[in-house]
Amino acid sequence: MKMQSNQATRRRNWASGVWRGLLGAVVLLACAAPLRAEQPLRLRVLCYNIHHAEGVDGKLDLERIAGVILSVKPDIVALQEVDQRATRSESVDQPAELARLTGMQVAFGANIPLQGGHYGNAMLSRFPITDHQNRLLPNRNNGEQRGVLSSTLKVPGLGEPLRLLATHLDHRGDDGERIASAKAINQLIDASSQQPTLLAGDMNDVIGSPTLQIYDKMWTRANDQPLPTIPVAEPTRQIDFILFRPRDDWKVVEVKVLDEAVASDHRPILAVLEYVGGE
Repeated sequence: MKMQSNQATRRRNWASGVWRGLLGAVVLLACAAPLRAEQPLRLRVLCYNIHHAEGVDGKLDLERIAGVILSVKPDIVALQEVDQRATRSESVDQPAELARLTGMQVAFGANIPLQGGHYGNAMLSRFPITDHQNRLLPNRNNGEQRGVLSSTLKVPGLGEPLRLLATHLDHRGDDGERIASAKAINQLIDASSQQPTLLAGDMNDVIGSPTLQIYDKMWTRANDQPLPTIPVAEPTRQIDFILFRPRDDWKVVEVKVLDEAVASDHRPILAVLEYVGGE
């Protein structure tokens, strides 16, 4: 009996030693294994001139606009030509209604009074909009008053707030007002700031123009080569753009113009951007 007891004790000690050895090996392997790098923050940014939701078919259809937006599952949307309670768009508060239809937060910047309401730019965000401010841009020769809507977004994964600017510049042949507006927008940005910042809008000008060259001093375009957004039926010119800064903190994953030729007189442009934080 004593011999059997000793043998049982030895077996228990051996098994305990094996388990301790295996546990130690697991701990060593876990310590030696590299930590999995966190995935970079990826943002889907849409820019869309919605023509107050009136399509080229003459139909006023805000739900159709919301459907176009939702079709690409954006995180952030910059909108131009948005009505708020204007008679021509059935006195609907389009920013509020788009927020409801998309389930996103909204900010609106009124640039001109229109038919009992207002008209301007808006932005939708899947993230909290912590503050926003609308600034009127230079106006020359009694043109349509333009503005830039600036907001701060609280985006999980960013060490500091994301700044988003949305705008719509003058459409006339003389580019004097567009140039002045681009300079005014650049002056809103501290050139030395490393805050992640996006700018999107209908610039009413093309790559290589003086307007876009002014932006190039402070911003990086999501696409180098033109991606036409107008005329909507068969686009030949890109005047709608998404830009970012600081240059080295962002990586462009994809940029495309949506194949939508009815809901508005512009095609929307989508950029998928990764924030890499200067890596």
